[in-house]
Amino acid sequence: MKLKRIALLTAAISTLSFLTACGGDDDDDTQPTPEPTMEPTAEPMRSFTIELKNTTNAQPLAPAGILVHEAGSSAWSIGSAASAGLEVLAESGSPADFVAEQSALAAVSGTEVLVPGQSVSFDVDVAESSSMSLTLASMLVNTNDAFTGVSDWDIADLAMGESKQVSAHIYDAGTEANSETAATIPGPAAGGEGFNAARDDVDFVAMHPGVVTQDDGLSSSALTEAHRFNNGAVLIRVTRTH
Repeated sequence: MKLKRIALLTAAISTLSFLTACGGDDDDDTQPTPEPTMEPTAEPMRSFTIELKNTTNAQPLAPAGILVHEAGSSAWSIGSAASAGLEVLAESGSPADFVAEQSALAAVSGTEVLVPGQSVSFDVDVAESSSMSLTLASMLVNTNDAFTGVSDWDIADLAMGESKQVSAHIYDAGTEANSETAATIPGPAAGGEGFNAARDDVDFVAMHPGVVTQDDGLSSSALTEAHRFNNGAVLIRVTRTH
């Protein structure tokens, strides 16, 4: 009898040990709760539509260089020398160097010449900023180095759906003498040379005095009365769309 009780007690201890071991395996198999995945926060954006209209009589406008940037940075100023990029733009019409040398929140280069009376628009998306300005420049191609546009024009105060517009002045880059000869004007009135690295004029930006033309007695001029202009040359309208 005694041996039987001992055998029963041994069997009970074995069963208890087995159950305890099984419980330990269950604990080891428990998987940790995964951390919740955080979705990245979208960066606040503003969107603008920039419309340009050529308001001249017979001055096609070269593709524009357009920049939206933080306020306080001027691409040109009256009485100061034009940058290398502005010189290329004002003499050849190409905006690429002008756009590349500026620091901007967003930049766009036009691709087509804007003929008199024609309009074009560009949509620009910009990261939110407390200060925001527009700089835009385009060459009057039937000139030596005339350009039009705005520099550091404030657009930060525009509310959704609001617009502002300006008739942009015409400037003389001061990098090429206003000879008006067929050899030096790249536009359709002459088909001459565009950019030339030599600076043979006053070498500072000024308000443009206008062209003389052959109709006013400048016999060497490739231009006619039709190519004259008054300030300004382009109507710029900016609308905040988002």
